[in-house]
Amino acid sequence: MIKRRVSKQIMVGRVPVGGGAPISVQSMTKTDTRDVKATTRQIRELETAGCEIVRVAVPDAEAADALARIIKSARIPVIADIHFDHRLALRALNTGVHGLRLNPGNIRQREHIQAVVKAAKERQVPIRIGVNAGSVPVNYKPRLGMVRRMVDLAMEQIRLLEDLDFDLIKLSLKAFDVETTVKAYQMMAKTVPYPLHLGITESGPPRAGAVRSAVGLGILLYQGIGDTIRVSLTGPPVEEVEVGFEILKSLGLREHGPTLVSCPTCGRTEADVAAMTRAVDRALTRISTPIKVAVMGCVVNGPGEARDADVGIACSRGRCAIFRRGKVIATVDERQALTSLLQAINEEAGSTER
Repeated sequence: MIKRRVSKQIMVGRVPVGGGAPISVQSMTKTDTRDVKATTRQIRELETAGCEIVRVAVPDAEAADALARIIKSARIPVIADIHFDHRLALRALNTGVHGLRLNPGNIRQREHIQAVVKAAKERQVPIRIGVNAGSVPVNYKPRLGMVRRMVDLAMEQIRLLEDLDFDLIKLSLKAFDVETTVKAYQMMAKTVPYPLHLGITESGPPRAGAVRSAVGLGILLYQGIGDTIRVSLTGPPVEEVEVGFEILKSLGLREHGPTLVSCPTCGRTEADVAAMTRAVDRALTRISTPIKVAVMGCVVNGPGEARDADVGIACSRGRCAIFRRGKVIATVDERQALTSLLQAINEEAGSTER
């Protein structure tokens, strides 16, 4: 079992972050925040996918003012992402936003940060100090390595907030490359008790970004570091949530929906496992129960994997054995295999929900 780092707990709306709370999965809308209808629609899609906290960009006053209507319709906490102009943070706080994300590389004037902290403290709204490697000022401690510069920049902001008697703090230290990100979080985890929001920033398109995020976040999560995560992909935000939960599920840190185990296929495969797997994967999107399903294609690993799953199938020479909770419940012709498997999955999901 992974032993998680002990961290201070904060509340983002009704979602606890840190202090042993389940690691939450976040995303960010990719709509124009000023378009309330489109933004609300995307938040609804994220909620359906299981997203637990959503962040929205606030580039100007019109976007800040739109937050009130967005928050009213959202069922999950909304965080305002602020850059450069502290006045946007103040406007966002007035709308009832559940959290702020500030980048210390972009808001540097002490009096501006003081004004935001004062307003956040009055409303008990947490602030995430979000350091990105790409926005660390060029002239900030240029002789040091990037990891040290990121940590030092975050620590300056932390000390400022603490001096203002504010401790509703969450931290992130993101870079594109995995090594810099991992080392920055490892250093920070040993330095302060605040909860850490994990991510690999600008990680890329879905396939490459999912791999890069899984490697970076997986290392940290396995070490017990991290209280909330976002997988940053150049693609639909729902995919970010799906990948995030898969990372947590693979480490046994969360249960969320079905887990599909499938055979990679090889020269021993005697059934169309790839087509069957695609069909099962589509069907599982309609199921929220955390069940394990195995689709296997030969006698080497097939029976063992299928037997180990809640529902499984192992195929060989045109015949397929359907397993449920370790026992064979039917042996069918390959042509009836998918129908029989889906029926067993639905029955298992229904019985588990009851």
